[in-house]
Amino acid sequence: MSKYNRTKLGNTEGWLSIAGNVGLFVLKYWAGMVSGSVAIIADAWHTLSDSLSSGIVLVGMKISKKPADKEHPFGHGRAELIASLFIGVLLALIAYSFLTESIHRIQDREAAQYGTIGIIAMVASIAVKEGLAQYALWAGKKVNSNTLKADGWHHRTDSLSSVIILIGIFLNPYFWWIDGVLGILVALMIAWAAYTIIRDALHPLMGEKPPAELIAKIEKTCLETLGFDPKPHHLHIHRYGEHVELTFHIHLDGALSLEEAHDYIVKLEEAVEENLEMTATIHADPR
Repeated sequence: MSKYNRTKLGNTEGWLSIAGNVGLFVLKYWAGMVSGSVAIIADAWHTLSDSLSSGIVLVGMKISKKPADKEHPFGHGRAELIASLFIGVLLALIAYSFLTESIHRIQDREAAQYGTIGIIAMVASIAVKEGLAQYALWAGKKVNSNTLKADGWHHRTDSLSSVIILIGIFLNPYFWWIDGVLGILVALMIAWAAYTIIRDALHPLMGEKPPAELIAKIEKTCLETLGFDPKPHHLHIHRYGEHVELTFHIHLDGALSLEEAHDYIVKLEEAVEENLEMTATIHADPR
């Protein structure tokens, strides 16, 4: 997919998310205030946080499409990973706030008085948030964007938390403590989402081991391109959004001239670029 479509999908997802989340925040916050439900009010703020994270997505996508320059020779693709980290940290802070508030609600034996407005707010939230999640996850997979995928899971946690609260609304007449327990469950769900988003963003930032499938493709490319097995080793992969840098060593006959070894390396680098869509830097070891 072209960079134009990548940016277009990111912008579309971001603005749809902002519009949908602001509307849901108003509805759920009002429902939470009317019913006195800490779970619905917490869920409302969770929804509003999605708007902020979507703004981060828009900024991250805009920065990541900037071309390489003197200060950033590999481009700005990792801006998306940094944006994902912001989303993860934001979710972690929200989860902590919800958790403490819900515990206090149980300790003070406070019950919520749900009504029809609570049911309407939760049903609307489930429908809108799952729709946004489906679009963001589809777009993220389409253009291989961690930021869009992270935003999609952010939407989905909000949808799932609304499902839990909706169930709790119907159980509330039988259990006074249901609102506080629901708040704790929502907080734990948000905390798990924060953990997975931060983990997935840190992994490529800290450096990653090439997967076995990629190593097999590199070995096959080497064999088919050079006509012999140069035994590629010492492989490292560096991801910068769409741009991927690959470095590894190969064994070449020590009797080759420098020019002959260089020709082999250039030929192999071009094959890697064509077959794997990665920019390769290859070092030759004498065999």
